Amino acid sequence: MAKNSSNAAIIVGGGQAGAQCAISLRQYGWPGEVLIIAAEDMLPYQRPPLSKAYLAGEMTADRLLLREQSFYDAQNIWVRLAESVTLIDRRDNVAVTSEGEVVPFAKLFIATGTRPRKLTVPGIHLDGVGYIRAIDDVRRLQPAFQAASNLVVIGGGYIGLEVAAVARKRGIRVTVVEAGERLLGRVTGEVVSSFYEDMHRAKGVDIRLRETVAAFEGTRRVSAVRLSGGEILPCDLAVIAVGVIANDELAMYSGIEVEPGEGILVDASMQTSDPCIYAIGDCAFAWNDFAGRRQCVESVANAIEQGRIASAHACGASLPARAVPWFWSDQYDVKLQTAGILGKGYDRTVVRGDPAAAKFAVFYLQGRTLVALDAINAAAEFNIAKRIIGQQDLALEAGWIADPDYDLRQLISA
Repeated sequence: MAKNSSNAAIIVGGGQAGAQCAISLRQYGWPGEVLIIAAEDMLPYQRPPLSKAYLAGEMTADRLLLREQSFYDAQNIWVRLAESVTLIDRRDNVAVTSEGEVVPFAKLFIATGTRPRKLTVPGIHLDGVGYIRAIDDVRRLQPAFQAASNLVVIGGGYIGLEVAAVARKRGIRVTVVEAGERLLGRVTGEVVSSFYEDMHRAKGVDIRLRETVAAFEGTRRVSAVRLSGGEILPCDLAVIAVGVIANDELAMYSGIEVEPGEGILVDASMQTSDPCIYAIGDCAFAWNDFAGRRQCVESVANAIEQGRIASAHACGASLPARAVPWFWSDQYDVKLQTAGILGKGYDRTVVRGDPAAAKFAVFYLQGRTLVALDAINAAAEFNIAKRIIGQQDLALEAGWIADPDYDLRQLISA
């Protein structure tokens, strides 16, 4: 088969990035076939509700869908479910599927996402021990979650704390085990970490910091978690949320450049080391101006943006402007909204509002430049901060930020 013998665009992965890429390819005028090959048996769907409303049984699976089948039909986008790509032949520009089919392509987009980082301790395969990444993970856990009386969450990041909040609202006793010095230690500063620790403790969550799991105990079903220090925590359900690993093996085995353990290397247009192949979403190890380094950004906004960038480049259109990274988390009646990348580094923290009232924002400054913000029930500060971060030459004074009577909109208008 000759190279570039097809004008098909193949998208490997049916998550947010893959779905957006397919939609944008049509919007930018891709002339050939558009095919999504998705390993899951469900049309592309939202993942954020999995650890919240869907786990709690407050949202049905059909409400998770990003688009109905009729939309893909109308846009002439083929979606093949419960199928995966097992090999990319870069010499002939063909993809081999798990069904043994050889599919030629002009452009291929890898949107394989991530998988949960596993614990390797005794008892890991007991019933009632699980992860939350895909809808099937939650489906396996839901019966135990509905009947649970004692839950142990391993990992004090966003997913772990969201699960803890949902469980406490159901009256389940919850213990969070976190190896680090504080909750949310990798993604936020000490003020916000302390706020969430205090909030969860006030809701009845038992938090164990600087602790790790030695084993899950039980015969067929988990009955306890044994900590490295020897303490036994009784439980009938354990959820592990200790991070993710990029699914970059398909690219690596195809000879495409990857950063081992980090993701698939891409340029500003999301192209890999093969100009016919792109990587988008959680698996893409891309330069981020707001972080000042390469990294994988796990967020809906990032997946959408990268899907648009890659499809625009493939169609020869102008690339969309880079947006300020942002993220959110809902726990109890508290909404956290984050803008910017905290890992870029900061030398000053300025708090606006009152943490005791659960309505405040934390501004992270490098010199007089705003690099990131955490907003707790403070949507106005979040929206303004996103615009300020986007204007990286804007110098701020800490006194302005901390003064609740100072109208931050003046900074934008100026």
